[in-house]
Amino acid sequence: MATKYIFFTGGVLSSVGKGVTASAIGRLLKARGISVTIQKLDPYLNVDPGTLSPYQHGEVFVLDDGAETDLDLGHYERFCDLRLKRTSTVTTGQVYEEVINRERRGDYLGGTIQVIPHITNEIKRRIDLVGRTSGADIALIEVGGTVGDIESQPFLEAIREMRNDLGRNNSAFVHLTWLPYLKATNETKTKPTQHSVRELRSIGILPDMIIARSDYPVGRDLCDKIAQFCDVPVEGVVPLVTADMLYRIPLILESMGVADYLLKRLALEPNQPPDLDGWRWIVDELSREKDKVRIGLVGKYVELHDAYLSVREALTHAALFCGVSVELDWISATDLEKGIGLERLGQVDGIVVPGGFGSRGVEGKILAAKYARENKVPYLGLCLGLQVMTIEFARNVLGLKDANSSEIDQLTPHPVIDLMADQRYLEKMGGTMRLGLYPCVIRPGTKAYQYYQRESVDERHRHRYEFNNQYRDLCEQNGLVISGQSPDGVLVEMAEIQDHPYMLASQFHPEFLSRPNRPHPLFLGLIHAICEAKGLGNDIIPPAGLYKQPDGKPD
Repeated sequence: MATKYIFFTGGVLSSVGKGVTASAIGRLLKARGISVTIQKLDPYLNVDPGTLSPYQHGEVFVLDDGAETDLDLGHYERFCDLRLKRTSTVTTGQVYEEVINRERRGDYLGGTIQVIPHITNEIKRRIDLVGRTSGADIALIEVGGTVGDIESQPFLEAIREMRNDLGRNNSAFVHLTWLPYLKATNETKTKPTQHSVRELRSIGILPDMIIARSDYPVGRDLCDKIAQFCDVPVEGVVPLVTADMLYRIPLILESMGVADYLLKRLALEPNQPPDLDGWRWIVDELSREKDKVRIGLVGKYVELHDAYLSVREALTHAALFCGVSVELDWISATDLEKGIGLERLGQVDGIVVPGGFGSRGVEGKILAAKYARENKVPYLGLCLGLQVMTIEFARNVLGLKDANSSEIDQLTPHPVIDLMADQRYLEKMGGTMRLGLYPCVIRPGTKAYQYYQRESVDERHRHRYEFNNQYRDLCEQNGLVISGQSPDGVLVEMAEIQDHPYMLASQFHPEFLSRPNRPHPLFLGLIHAICEAKGLGNDIIPPAGLYKQPDGKPD
């Protein structure tokens, strides 16, 4: 059977929740035995978000094949338990780059290159590609931005053309809008939604479903009004009030019959009755009042929490299975290195130092690692978190006072973290790091092995600098254990401190493979160590079948 498509567009304003909604619907379809894949169409001209500031774009989510992508792909993978590929991310920059390269090669035989048909055809090719290569029953396609944005117009034209290409029963359009609330009159207004749909219809796209987002309850009368003025069946107008947690959204949409409506629209029968028992268990446990553990997240971009979205979710997943909940203290690494907020390190039960680039805040992260080591506070370092743990150990245990990373200080006499040899002479920054899935061999008898319970794993990377092997023997002789390394033994992948409840760091990003139904072992280890120290938590046995490997996991 050829892949069918559901296209998601947004109106009224941005950040209305298309990514989470598409992810939630994907979860509902999978619960019915329907295989899915998901793709994000991003209108920005950057080739990928890899060189964008986290303040502008949030975290960069990395896939197995090394694609640097939008954070929405994290939602897709977590909700739908998928392992996506670079075909699932498309930007305007990628599209124009491909078309221009073809023109330079002479592929168009001297023809005039235009947005229609050349750009739109390339967009359609990439949409078709994700369906064909995945073999999924349904591909969910999210168009970034808002209807009316000039940047989104080629994407909207492309998906309009695809309805004709695919046939009516092989595609459906879901439009998300925002219903503003006027306090002066105590009214929720539908007029912006009407204008948004009118704009969509003016370019030839008729939505099959409108999901109306709101911070306030939406009455049936408003849904009837939207249906009448937007020419959508009443059962196709779905009010979606802001939820207290993202993981509740699939259950809300299930209660409104969204998946069944879309399957009927696509002339598809479910392969099984919806199985959401495991998901309900997750939501029930997350809703339950439990003991809290306080985690200090020491980062450079803490003002924008989305910069660490996957880290936050991975902590939530691990706490869920330890019978506690997480309270995050967002600690600015930049403040710490200025001597501001140092007392906050003494008020947390555990410390997480996530990744980052550049010198700003690094000394603050080193201070956090020093505090965790000296005070036996459970610590998890991610990427840069491993590097600052190594620098701190070299300075304060080995006595190498000027130890540093050559990224931070090119003249340091002790570059315990150094640039990879094949990175030294690169001129371009984008897409030139160690990116994607790489194997790691785990040393038996270590904390890492205790929680992985495996001799080797594959984890996702995004970095340039590595542990400098010239210092490996000296570090190991003094209590820093190399608990994970590349199969050839050349690259350090994990390190941990001896005689410490839990001070472990990885060069890779374990947060990218954590799932609500399967917490990542390193995060689970952190929360478990905190619970042991505080005498908290309990043994939770999840429903049978809750644990399972993600789709597409490499053997």
